[in-house]
Amino acid sequence: MTDLVFLEPNKLGSEPFTTSDVIAAQAQISYRSVQRMIERHENDLAEFGQVRFQITPVKYARGTNDKKIYQLNEQQATLLITYLKNTPPVRQFKKDLVQEFYRMRRELTRRQIFRDAGKPIRRTLTDAIRDSGEDGRMHGHAYGTYTDLAYKAATGKIARILRKERGACAKAIATDFLTSDELSAYNKAEERLTVLLDMGLTYDQIKTLLLVQTSKRLAG
Repeated sequence: MTDLVFLEPNKLGSEPFTTSDVIAAQAQISYRSVQRMIERHENDLAEFGQVRFQITPVKYARGTNDKKIYQLNEQQATLLITYLKNTPPVRQFKKDLVQEFYRMRRELTRRQIFRDAGKPIRRTLTDAIRDSGEDGRMHGHAYGTYTDLAYKAATGKIARILRKERGACAKAIATDFLTSDELSAYNKAEERLTVLLDMGLTYDQIKTLLLVQTSKRLAG
């Protein structure tokens, strides 16, 4: 199915939106007609938030032109669709768009639940690192090292790589950019790390155990 709803950046706190070109394609009307309609009703749309847009270069046979792509949140998109003729493609698009906005909201809710669930776990892991003496042995880098191990167990990648791939700045909290399934796996990895540290295992032993478990999980 064609993507109808987007999240940029793809992190907690971002607002889902659809675009003017998606509306044009799915409603089977010209892009210029959608653009004119947005411009005509911009004051109404602005009552539901800033009317955002991006300028995107588009290649044509004779060169490149800039195209104004509007980004409409759920309320703005719903209002705009009421201005369209109620053709069969428009009716189908209405249903599809409602489902996609609902799916995105549900995903963001799940992310928040798993993120909140991980907060006490994070404090427990911090305590386990402190009590194990690992921070001293790793010259103050234990927390970052073990956190990266949890990220790798959950996603196969360390935090720095995740930030880069998902368009986050270097100081961003990487868990904000994880999907709900990844957050669940990350929380479980932190729980296992805490238990293994309390058992007195070394970093190399913990890394081997955790990544072997991860390989089996991904293979299954």
